[in-house]
Parts: sequence; structure tokens; C-alpha cells
Amino acid sequence: MSTSITAPRARRRPGALATQLLSVPAVVAAVGLGVWVAGGVVSDDFRLAMVLTAAWFAISGIACVAIAIRHRPLRVPVLAAYVITAGAIGGYLGLSTLRDRVVDETVVVGAPAPAALPADAGTRSAARTNVEVARGAFRSGEHDTEGRAAVVRVRDGRRFLTLTSFATSAGPDLRVRLVPGRSDDGGADGAIDLGALKGNRGDQQYRLPPGATVTGATVVIWCRAFSVPFGTARLA
Repeated sequence: MSTSITAPRARRRPGALATQLLSVPAVVAAVGLGVWVAGGVVSDDFRLAMVLTAAWFAISGIACVAIAIRHRPLRVPVLAAYVITAGAIGGYLGLSTLRDRVVDETVVVGAPAPAALPADAGTRSAARTNVEVARGAFRSGEHDTEGRAAVVRVRDGRRFLTLTSFATSAGPDLRVRLVPGRSDDGGADGAIDLGALKGNRGDQQYRLPPGATVTGATVVIWCRAFSVPFGTARLA
């Protein structure tokens, strides 16, 4: 009579699966938060922010490799999470920076306020006229920016911000902000976000919320990803 001894199966340590699962969102959060801090918090200089972001990708990648070497069960989830997260963020930043977006909207126009409202004009005729209530020329910020910004009140009372002959550099997460006073800080208190920049080249317009103060305010093309102004136009 012969007996065979079967080697006992290796048992997975309690909590090992949970650790593997939790390592994925931990890596995603660490890489994403690091990019946000390196690119948008540490410096207001666009070029330095890009360098710091690239450095963070390298540091976090080395850290993930070190974890994978020391903790074999975490090798696949940690490395996979890093590759996917870094690839997605890097691809987004790269594509939005290298590719121009050109738009050609038909924007509203209005006569300058003194011409649109002559002294002998009645209220009814004035209400039927589009009025340009403020305007300003763009000045370059972190990138060369040119064109003209204007606020036009149309016949029904709505107001639109128009950008004409506009051109700036392509960039990630560009927003159009209306900032009180002369500030070029698109993240300042009181800044009004008018939405994503439709195109870094071409004519375009944005609806202004009721009650927004425009005279003396500044239009800022704001890179939210790196917290820097691409260009500004003070409305007067």
C-alpha cells in the first residue's frame, strides 16, 4: 500500500487581495495629485511647471517600480495603474499643447456706446440697437496672445463677450475668465468662468451672466492645469 503526500497549497494572506485592489486608486490619486501640485501650485511659470510635471512623472514612476520589486503581489496593479494614469494625463497634456483648435463663429457686433446712443435718440430706438459697452486689446502673458475682446449688449438685454482676430498658443485646459480690476490671476476671488476656450485661434463669443461687471474688468485666458495666464485684455 502506497501513500502519496500532496504539498499543501499556498494560502493567500488575509488582506492581500484588498491591498492589491486599494493600490490601484492609491497610485492613480498620487500621480494625479502630484501633477496638479507640480503643474498648478508650485509655480506660476508655465515652462517651470512643465519641467516639474515631467520630473514628477519620473519620480512617481521610479517609486512604483521600487514598490513592484519589493512587493511582488503588487507588481501588476501598481505598474498597470501608473502606466495607464501617466499615459492618460501625459497624452491629454501633449495633444492639447501641440494641436491648434481653430474656430470661426459669427459673433455679435455693436456700435460703440456714444454712437449707438446719440443725445436725441429715444429709448425705444436705443433698445433696438446692439451696443458695444466695453472693449480691450489682448496682451501676451505666458504665451504670445493677440486680438480684441469686446462686450456687446444685444437688443434683448443679453451681453456677450466676443474675441475677434484672436490667437494664442495651444494649451491644456484653457478657460475664459472675467476677473475684477487689473489682475491677470484667473483664479482670483470674484473671477467669473465663462467656459472652456473654444479655440486658440479664431473669432468666438461667450454669454455673460446677468449682473457681471465688465467695465474695468480683465479678460484672462487662463490655463487651469498650470495656473498661468496665456493672455489678458483689460476692458474699458
